[in-house]
Amino acid sequence: MKEKSLTEVFDENYAEIMNNIAASAIKSGRKPEEVILLAAVKTVSTELINYAIEKGIKVIGDNRVQELVSKEQDITLPVEKHFIGHLQTNKVKYIVGRVSLIESVDSVRLATMISKQSEKLNVVTDILLEVNIGEEENKSGFKIDEVLECLTEISKLGGIRIKGLMAIPPICTDCEENRKYFTKMSQLFIDIRDKKIDNVYMEILSMGMSDDYETAIECGSTQVRIGTLLFGRRNYV
Repeated sequence: MKEKSLTEVFDENYAEIMNNIAASAIKSGRKPEEVILLAAVKTVSTELINYAIEKGIKVIGDNRVQELVSKEQDITLPVEKHFIGHLQTNKVKYIVGRVSLIESVDSVRLATMISKQSEKLNVVTDILLEVNIGEEENKSGFKIDEVLECLTEISKLGGIRIKGLMAIPPICTDCEENRKYFTKMSQLFIDIRDKKIDNVYMEILSMGMSDDYETAIECGSTQVRIGTLLFGRRNYV
């Protein structure tokens, strides 16, 4: 049997994922279009990225600064770009102005650097605060009990807008085990939104990846980040 091409793999996976997103959204009492599919494009070729955009992908996310910058000229079709990986403060200058959203702001210090660079370039950068929902020692992000205080402090910085929250739950053998973390994140998202804090727009709750995106949507996620399940397994380096 002939091996499927990368584009054929994408076509099949994309159709299935979009059907699953629609079903999960409806199950959670929302319309399918209320949930965004972000294509995580780590190590994906620009040819395949352009093909994916042509087929309907509207948002892509990179988690490496160098890779994002190197791909920039070869992604020829219009698409919304997010940065979804851990961002070091000394790399902020390479990201601000290149992406429409930084999803992984995990400290007041990082937010301050983004603010300074944004004001320097006279732009406003949208950000999400990353929450360490499983309170894992080896993972970055704000602790649950410090999110509100830090969010309030960050909201007063110039050159940025807080658009929501992002989280990566602990690795579980069963995606249903993550439901408790997703539910906790959704409640935090709603609680903050209800406070109506200036410069805080709780519009995006980014949680759920290849293994658990359906559960995340059922719990209220407005954006899922999918790479492996969409493009097939790649050789990461």
